[in-house]
Amino acid sequence: MNYPLEERTTLAQLRQKVIAFRDARDWKKFHNPKDLAIALSVECAEFLELCRFKENGEIAAEVQGGERQYAYELADIFSYLLTLADALEIDLAQALLEKMAINEEHYPVEQAKGRKVKYTQLAAERAARQSPQGD
Repeated sequence: MNYPLEERTTLAQLRQKVIAFRDARDWKKFHNPKDLAIALSVECAEFLELCRFKENGEIAAEVQGGERQYAYELADIFSYLLTLADALEIDLAQALLEKMAINEEHYPVEQAKGRKVKYTQLAAERAARQSPQGD
């Protein structure tokens, strides 16, 4: 897929836009980490509600057919995520890159490719292969 606006819009620009929206309305006083986390969770639940009782194909067909509600709920989730990161002074780009590096260690391609297992199971498998036989 091609996302031309994403390709020319930075995370910093989006954060600034969301924060400017908040500040113009004097809502910062309401945006503490706990309440933002709750709001983020609620928006995730609203997205899940759109998916309830639908097959994956139905959801994809609705989105491809022009249904914008999925995009708007994801935008709400992203907006609260940016606001929460701002409240906690977290650099999301740095956090994501660090977490991806951790995930690379937890889920080595040669071991995890095509499998849906938790990293703890993969680690146990690695440890079993490395331990001497006959223990």
